[in-house]
Amino acid sequence: MSLIFSLPSILEESKKEYEAIKAGAGSGRPFFPVEQVNDKAGTSPNLLAQGDNLSLIQYLMREKDLRGKLRLVYMDPPFYSKASYDAVIRLGSSKIPETASIKPLAYEDHWKAGAADYLRMLCVRLFLAQDLLAEDGCCWVHLDWHAVHYVKILMDVIFGEQNFVNEIIWNYKSGGTGKRSFSRKHDTLLFYGKTRNHYFHPLQEKSYNRGYKPYCFKGVQEYEDELGWYTLVNMKDVWQIDMVGRTSAERTGYATQKPEQLLRQIVESCTRPGDLCADFFGGSGTLAAAAQSLGRHWISCDMGGIAMACGLRRLARKNSSFTVLRTQPDPCGDALEVDVELGQPRNTDETQVTIILRSYHGQMDQIKLKNEDRRVIDTFLEQDPLQLLAYWSVDLHYDGKIHRPDIFFAAEKEKVQTACVCRGRDINKISVRAVDVFGGATLKVLNISEQAQNF
Repeated sequence: MSLIFSLPSILEESKKEYEAIKAGAGSGRPFFPVEQVNDKAGTSPNLLAQGDNLSLIQYLMREKDLRGKLRLVYMDPPFYSKASYDAVIRLGSSKIPETASIKPLAYEDHWKAGAADYLRMLCVRLFLAQDLLAEDGCCWVHLDWHAVHYVKILMDVIFGEQNFVNEIIWNYKSGGTGKRSFSRKHDTLLFYGKTRNHYFHPLQEKSYNRGYKPYCFKGVQEYEDELGWYTLVNMKDVWQIDMVGRTSAERTGYATQKPEQLLRQIVESCTRPGDLCADFFGGSGTLAAAAQSLGRHWISCDMGGIAMACGLRRLARKNSSFTVLRTQPDPCGDALEVDVELGQPRNTDETQVTIILRSYHGQMDQIKLKNEDRRVIDTFLEQDPLQLLAYWSVDLHYDGKIHRPDIFFAAEKEKVQTACVCRGRDINKISVRAVDVFGGATLKVLNISEQAQNF
């Protein structure tokens, strides 16, 4: 039987689950703020969350009171492709001759109960996303040929046919070719307003004149570039944007990473500076990166550890202010070996603190890796384990609750800095937080009050 006949029951079951959640039945797993990057006071609304997005949505509604306050919800869920997707992680070290690449599993797009199970998952989140949106907000869902036709029907019901705005075709050059079909070189983005009064700012694009020659029409502003003469027109619903290339500066190595230009066009057209945007299938944090660049606030969530490591490194490099949320506090222990040296610079009452990372013993036994990749990781664990870190940071005044770093370091060009010097007053307890390339986090707490008294 065709799946089309199951859509009414999928909608009904999803709505029942949504209404139960809305009524307070189950609150999902709690989220803990574990780190506040560039945000000592904790005032930034930007959130980078690792965990199930359904639990996060409930957290946003009940703990953050964000119902009706988001201007944009963008969803780039699995496409129901029935495939698995690997990330590409590059590792380098001065102690190991060659740069290595490994391909761990980033996420799986398999559904044991089939398409109905996939659509129910998405449908519940669409109902909840609608509640989070402001009256002039909008929702974008990014899919491809596998399920977009079914999802459009569901969104017509949830948001209303009258609130459908656009079907955007993202056309690109990359991708596979087939011998029994035309090459599939596009994704589809469904754009709905919460109401017919959704905010929208038209963007413009170049429209080249025939023959690239000037028209010289009265009242028509024309421009010239290296190709020839053009006018500016409102952007059409087919977007030609290249995928993130292998040598691109924005490439994170995360599977199915989307280009920032694509997300910038969405954010710029549907939000104002200062608005709050959310991506509940955040991947490597492209929506957050685009929103940050355009002066918008953002929320990004993903379950995967690799996604968290990519997003944390990427957004820290942008000097963003944000809170890291996890469903459990960071484990404290001896996974990270750290030396601390204190000094007293002349003509100051500050204490100089030198932090030196000595080693890292992350729990990587449970990471699914191919045999050759496991050998690479074992080599790094033995010879230079610190180069398995994606990010680390230092809080000179740890309060025992939330790590608020004074300084942080994100891996650059496959290598991470392993020592730093910083200064502060009244230093009593220092915390060092580290996140490895698989998303494993650890917190090292150093009580140095007795040492500090000697200065």
